[in-house]
Amino acid sequence: MEITVHRPGELTAADRVAWTALQSKAHLNGSPGLANPFLSPEFTLAVARVRRDVRIAVAREDGEPAAFFPYQRSRTGVGRAVGLGVSDSQGVVHRPGFTWDARRLLRACRLVMYEYDHLVDGQPAFQEGATGSYPSPVMDLDQGYEAYLDHLRTHAPKFLRSTLAKGRKLDRVHREVRYVHDERDPEALRTLMAWKSAQYRRTGRSDRFAQAWITQLVHQLFHTRSETFQGLLSVLYVDGAPVAAHFGPRTERVLSCWFPAYDPAFAKYSPGLLLHLHMAEAAAADGIAHLDLGRGQKQYKDSLKTRELAVSEGWVALRHPMALGHRAHRAPVRALRNTVVSRPELFEPADRLLKGLGKIRSRRQKE
Repeated sequence: MEITVHRPGELTAADRVAWTALQSKAHLNGSPGLANPFLSPEFTLAVARVRRDVRIAVAREDGEPAAFFPYQRSRTGVGRAVGLGVSDSQGVVHRPGFTWDARRLLRACRLVMYEYDHLVDGQPAFQEGATGSYPSPVMDLDQGYEAYLDHLRTHAPKFLRSTLAKGRKLDRVHREVRYVHDERDPEALRTLMAWKSAQYRRTGRSDRFAQAWITQLVHQLFHTRSETFQGLLSVLYVDGAPVAAHFGPRTERVLSCWFPAYDPAFAKYSPGLLLHLHMAEAAAADGIAHLDLGRGQKQYKDSLKTRELAVSEGWVALRHPMALGHRAHRAPVRALRNTVVSRPELFEPADRLLKGLGKIRSRRQKE
């Protein structure tokens, strides 16, 4: 096996085709998780346009590409998953039966360690360093939208009845309710990002769109379209104005739910939930196998899901002072966050505190 490392612009057209082919056939080869859009060459290349630290390792067997490993590398050799913090799926995209030694790969990439927080299943070389495994709920659509609704009628009947009733009320009260699955108006994207920033501030969370590279990445992906990948903006309109929207990447078979938000003035109609049902119906008609709702415990995800995938968090490292230092710095923060999130008796008061701080911050900004 030969491992070469490239800057994103050095990746050949043939390598990109091979990478995409591995994703397209992943569900047939027993590795459906590799079809996730965050593992696509388009996502890596979009991150590379807004960050200078992206690299791609290509493993070849008999001269042919067998695996692709995208990552970010600091000047000190600390490696991170591409888009760590906003990427919902990470790992090595590989052909069936391909195996690798994690530390040999790190040395070839000049890394002292590799950190991940959404490692897909089926990556044993990296999973040996996992500090935890977490559920990532999905909405299965491969049997069609009606089959998905049948699942909800059985497993979440009150949720489905309530949500559909709110949708009917919205139709009665307003002149026009319209859903656009693939909205190309950049103004709608700006509206979504403004809603999401306000939501982050309102709930006391860090505003991701305050980071320039994330905002730039979303715009890059919005303008990225190929036969097998695109950044998809979906919008629910009422009387000509957007009331809920979602933006996320999609491949041939998977749509990742990434940035959903809605106008709080329409909260009584649950427009975000209605939007997800519209997305599911349109995605099923378009051949999408499932919507990946992403890691995280949310009530709406529990209501919408049909099952859960597993993603891992952790790192693999060489015996190196820089790796030890980075891990000593990051491990306590991760452990505290995961403990709080996983225990309702800790999460609920912490969530109330954050929301209270968010309200205070919002009031101060208005003064």
